[in-house]
Amino acid sequence: MDNEEIIVTNKTYWNNHADLWFGTTALPSYGVRFPTEDDLHLFGNVADKKMLEICCGSGHSLKYNADRGASELWGVDLSQKQLDNAAKLLKENGYSANLICAKMEDELSVPEEYFDYVYSIYGIGWTTDLQGTFDNIASYLKKDGIFIFSWHHTLNYCIAWSCDERKDVLVDNKFVLTKSYYDETYFKMPVHDSEIILCNRKMSTYINALAKAGFMVEQFVEETDQDSLKSVGDVDIKTQKAKMVPLSFCIKARKI
Repeated sequence: MDNEEIIVTNKTYWNNHADLWFGTTALPSYGVRFPTEDDLHLFGNVADKKMLEICCGSGHSLKYNADRGASELWGVDLSQKQLDNAAKLLKENGYSANLICAKMEDELSVPEEYFDYVYSIYGIGWTTDLQGTFDNIASYLKKDGIFIFSWHHTLNYCIAWSCDERKDVLVDNKFVLTKSYYDETYFKMPVHDSEIILCNRKMSTYINALAKAGFMVEQFVEETDQDSLKSVGDVDIKTQKAKMVPLSFCIKARKI
């Protein structure tokens, strides 16, 4: 399948289903069964900082940073419906943002070498051009600017996962490898009454693309939240899995 088919399919999904995801996976959350910003403190003090969010969704992460004193908010999303929700949320809370409906793969109509932070909470994995997207993000950041992003850990879709059923599965009551770690081909997955198209990139793919774009990784977090790790008794399959492997990851990198 070509990149345009992937983008159109995913854009259609988000325009039709944005309301179902309103406020989910947004700061201080980074992802599934994962420590929060309250635990990790990756952003630090954002007061008076200029912030750009890639895949800003319903605007809750933008609001989170606005609540902490960020001076300027910009957000980009493929879905106009997501941006409409974000604009409404921010306005209701007394904030405004420069919101742009565009593909992250494109060079965006934003200032270059301008932002203190560019970040994406569970959004970067949707790109059809990882290297191009990272190169673009580097151009938006000031020197020494920070790029933070989170996404599904590669192992999440490799171990005990059924793409056809979109859920964790056991085989003979065991967690087994269901997909090759090295397989980065695109796949379709049913969600609600529609489908999305994703690929499962190796962790090294992200690290190498960051280095090529001129970033230095400061923190690479692949952990499970303490509540899941400490849970006992009859826990669900996802919690069992999270106690064995990370389901999400987060990287903090600096433009050098």
